[in-house]
Amino acid sequence: MKVVLDANVLISALIKHGKSRELLLKIVKKNIKLVLSRGILEEFLEVTETSKIRKYINEDEVIAFLRLLGTVATTIKVRSVFKVVKEDPDDDIVLRTAYDGKAEYIVSGDKHLLSLAKFRKIKIVKVHQMIDILEGE
Repeated sequence: MKVVLDANVLISALIKHGKSRELLLKIVKKNIKLVLSRGILEEFLEVTETSKIRKYINEDEVIAFLRLLGTVATTIKVRSVFKVVKEDPDDDIVLRTAYDGKAEYIVSGDKHLLSLAKFRKIKIVKVHQMIDILEGE
């Protein structure tokens, strides 16, 4: 199984003990293939630089988290250029990553992505739904 985590899920896993972190730990434990792209990682880094996020974590924690991701994730080169999410074109990088990385699932908290529910056979689910899927295996 291959899974793409949206930047918002990664941020949540970084800054608090909750469902997103639980999901990331399950992905690691169950040896699920985590697929990321430069675009998702750039968005993640951009958000971690904001003062809103910096009150929860420091730069060393971000670096440690990125190192962890580097050991469990495959970072793919995105080649597709389709445009799907008209309301928020930045969300297209998540769809492109999943498509080019041949993922079965996208996990996101983004309403634009979640409203699609599915994209070219890739299921788009919330964190708790993905946890349920992994627990059902």
